[in-house]
Amino acid sequence: MKQSQLFYKSLKQAPKDEESKNAQLLVRGGFIDKVMAGVYNYLPLGLRVLKKIENIIREEMNAIDGQEILMPVLHPGENWKKTGRWDAMTVLFKLQGAGDKDLVLGPTHEEIVTPLGKKFIFSYKDLPHAVYQIQTKFRNEARSKSGLLRGREFAMKDMYTFDADEAGLDKIYAQVEKAYKKICERLGIGDITYKTYASGGTFSKYSHEYQTVCPTGEDTIYTCDKCKVAVNKELINELKKCPECSNSKLKEQKAIEVGNIFKLKTKFSDAFNLKYVAEDGSEKPVIMGCYGFGPSRAMGTLAEIFNDKSGLIWPESVAPFDVHLLNLKADNKDADKLYANLIKQGIDVLYDDRPEIRAGEKLADADLIGIPHRLVISDKTKNKVEYKKRGDKKTKLITDKEIIKKVMGNK
Repeated sequence: MKQSQLFYKSLKQAPKDEESKNAQLLVRGGFIDKVMAGVYNYLPLGLRVLKKIENIIREEMNAIDGQEILMPVLHPGENWKKTGRWDAMTVLFKLQGAGDKDLVLGPTHEEIVTPLGKKFIFSYKDLPHAVYQIQTKFRNEARSKSGLLRGREFAMKDMYTFDADEAGLDKIYAQVEKAYKKICERLGIGDITYKTYASGGTFSKYSHEYQTVCPTGEDTIYTCDKCKVAVNKELINELKKCPECSNSKLKEQKAIEVGNIFKLKTKFSDAFNLKYVAEDGSEKPVIMGCYGFGPSRAMGTLAEIFNDKSGLIWPESVAPFDVHLLNLKADNKDADKLYANLIKQGIDVLYDDRPEIRAGEKLADADLIGIPHRLVISDKTKNKVEYKKRGDKKTKLITDKEIIKKVMGNK
């Protein structure tokens, strides 16, 4: 992609109406654009990052036999009244359609997926099933000052499972735990993300959150470094030691929740009378589970964590491009040739070919955008290219062949 054609503009200063670091950096770098509190446009750079995060999540859900579907954003209000959440859930966006029909903009999809399951599940032979979507959600948050970390409109992967018994639920629950660990590792936050014991609410004794340690996080967790689990602050008086290894020396830390998993059991299948005929001929309620992971929140988390005073430092797995090529020569001949060669080798390149932009501004933009590998062609580099990995201080001159090896070796 030639930067001269990219639909974006970088900002030298952080926007005054953004308080969080992730929003300041993402707006400055031309990744997102604020529409109103908690609602953003994703520009080409930002959408590239978001889609890469979504695809990592998608691959890991497919690996445990999740089947992708897409459910509607607009829900009938009667479904929410049936579960009692029309009144109980305070963040619902409620509206009225034609004929004074009550409607909801979906913040989650149990009220849609359970009736859907009822159309396909009749017998024990129809179980188990796991379906997921990556969908836009809406929550009428009273306070949306944290950029992508607390939005009124946001992307969410939500998977729902249907099982014949709790043993089946336990099996898929454990598979999702492993899948979430892989997702976090691939996003570059595996070492700082903890499976965190939290309240199960009306569903079960415990649920689990996936909390990424970050000094600016809104949540407080108590971490056990022996077994890489944590306890949410709301549970710490009940669990004064690690629930898995009994370690009593837990460390208080701030964190950002990027995912969560719940054993719904029969809460929603009871509400919609979702039952199946067991092998012995008796009718039994379907056992359900729910598993959420936020792609947009994960993007905000990465921006909040991976940065320095100059800008963003994206993990290679989700960076908008593999390489940022900067031409500082008066003509583009050598840079054009290298750009074409890198693309031919299957490398995704953002090429700063802008003739009217000064060298210092190009270098500053490259640091702000945070693509992992930076290449510079200038009069000083002669028949070589200046290479610098984002976050490193030193540069070095390398050949075209070495470029391919450096970049492709990390893919």
